[in-house]
Amino acid sequence: MKKKSTPKGLMLTGSLRKSGVTMYQRGGKVIVRTATSIEKRSNTLGQFIQRQKMRHTIALWKMLSFCDVMFTQRQTTYQNFASLANRLPAMYVPKWMSDASFLISGIPMSDGTLPTVKQQLGEVNGVPALITDLKAKEWIRDERLLFYTAEQNIEHNLPRVRFSMRELTRPDMTVVDGYLALVGEEFADEMKGWALVQVIGERCSPQTIVTRCSLYQQYATEEALQTAAKSYGGLTKTPF
Repeated sequence: MKKKSTPKGLMLTGSLRKSGVTMYQRGGKVIVRTATSIEKRSNTLGQFIQRQKMRHTIALWKMLSFCDVMFTQRQTTYQNFASLANRLPAMYVPKWMSDASFLISGIPMSDGTLPTVKQQLGEVNGVPALITDLKAKEWIRDERLLFYTAEQNIEHNLPRVRFSMRELTRPDMTVVDGYLALVGEEFADEMKGWALVQVIGERCSPQTIVTRCSLYQQYATEEALQTAAKSYGGLTKTPF
């Protein structure tokens, strides 16, 4: 019986691209070597801004994902949140602060098909309040009101936003000129923000945070941009 011949040489399995391996012929021989690149990663101004936006989106999501949230307009909750959060202004932080997150008006807290509940910070009889356009005398079957609080913290010199949620009912709120409001001294806290989400069955209102917090402003300047970019190796100049 004739023996089966066994091919001599190197047997490769798996993906060459994923394994970081490149293969070519030289002088009739197959040469295999690890693939390396010394090309510097492009970091133009536009790319850097988008990367900083995505960095902040991810940092916010890490904090928000501990809460029960409703984002119903994309395939996944995170995709829905990220598509909205990426519209926020860029926050420029150096590399060592990559997990930093900032309390800013407009942070998305829900997304759905119900009308947005209009919300604004103000006063009721001289007391700070969150005032809404929910009509006090309306009765809506299966309605739930999810009240989110965001708080700006500084943890080991790193800014971080912490989120919490509690469920309310209409009797928990104060009637002001026929509309519902939340009234209390906490609404004067400049390191906090709030959003009231209306839920009816499986649908919810699209809501964002309202806040007086201004800590983020120092991380949205040209100086902050240049400092942050320098920590990542600087910006790549684009040819004219």
